[in-house]
Formats: sequence, C-alpha cells, structure tokens
Amino acid sequence: MVTETASPTAEVSLQRVPSYLIYETLNGRPLYRKGYKDVLSNQKTPGEVIGCSDLQAIIVSALHLYLATHANRKTYWVVTNEPGLHIKLGDNIVNDIAFYEKEKVTVKGKFFDVAPKVVVEVDIKIDLEEFPAKEQDYIYEKTESMLAFGTERVIWITTKSQKVFVATKDEPWLTLNWDTTIPVIDNLTLNITDLLTEEGVI
Repeated sequence: MVTETASPTAEVSLQRVPSYLIYETLNGRPLYRKGYKDVLSNQKTPGEVIGCSDLQAIIVSALHLYLATHANRKTYWVVTNEPGLHIKLGDNIVNDIAFYEKEKVTVKGKFFDVAPKVVVEVDIKIDLEEFPAKEQDYIYEKTESMLAFGTERVIWITTKSQKVFVATKDEPWLTLNWDTTIPVIDNLTLNITDLLTEEGVI
C-alpha cells in the first residue's frame, strides 16, 4: 500500500499498470507505452501517450499507401492500424504494417496467429527502461522473435536518425540510410527518401 510519505516515483512503481498502457507483451513480459509513467503520475492523459506523432502518422500512411498499391493484392493483405500478432501464450505484439499471405490466414475477428511474410515498423512506441541497450535491444529482440515465428523480413524505419534496419531470415542484418533502395517483398522495393520527397514530407 502506498503511504502518504511515499515519493511520486515509488507511487508509480507500486501502482498496477492498466492494460491500456501495455503496448505489447514480448517473451513473457509486458512492454509499456512510452510515457506511461506520466499517465500514472497524472502529468499526462492516456490519449497523450497512446497516439503517435504527426510525423509517424504521415510516414506510416504514406508507406502503407505505396506498399498496398504496388504489392500483389491478390496474394497479400497489406494491413496497418497496429494489427495484433499472437506468437505464443503470453506473447502478443503489434506491427505498423504487415504483409500476410491470404491463403494462410483464416479471418476470425481476433489477433493474427500466423506469421506475416514481411513487417515494416516505424520508430519505437514503448518505454525502454527494461532494455539495457535501449532501442537496439528492443529492435533486436522483437525482430528475432518475429523471424523465429516465421516472418521472412523485418524492416525498421527510424525518423530521428533517418536510418532503415533490414533483417532478412538467414541473411546478414543491415543498417542503411534512408536514400538506399531496399527490397520489401517479391519484386517490390522501397526508397524512403524518394517516397517522402514525393509526398512533401522532406
């Protein structure tokens, strides 16, 4: 029980974090949304930490429009809006954009439970306190989990550093600049600089 003399930090640590502040669960542990402590200490509202920035929203929207338009839509669903992915008991993650092979998916009104063929992520939306090397640890752990589940390629796009990280199953992982043309799926490629320039973002 929190006493009247407990510090704000102690109060936050002793509170039970509500489920709406859990972004995903990975390898059996909950990962909280970035800024969740500010909500628990009443410095921010839930809406301030659940939503993404205008830049993230524009980039994800531009990417999805481009990828969905150029992908083989008879073969793939190109989904967005943080689709949930159930990997195993206790592990439920979300993706920004994911390519699912239609023939492998049975639509049940629940989280996807088969591996997406390719995943595209934009930035990081969790509190990184539990990860010693911060962004790198989280990116690697989530990427390894998806590849082990059966995803063939995971692409991370970071807006601050303007880098793209490409992890392809059974191939060396690459960190590249935004102006590099990268493979996505089949014959579809992506050049982030070209796309965002065309959209008027940069």
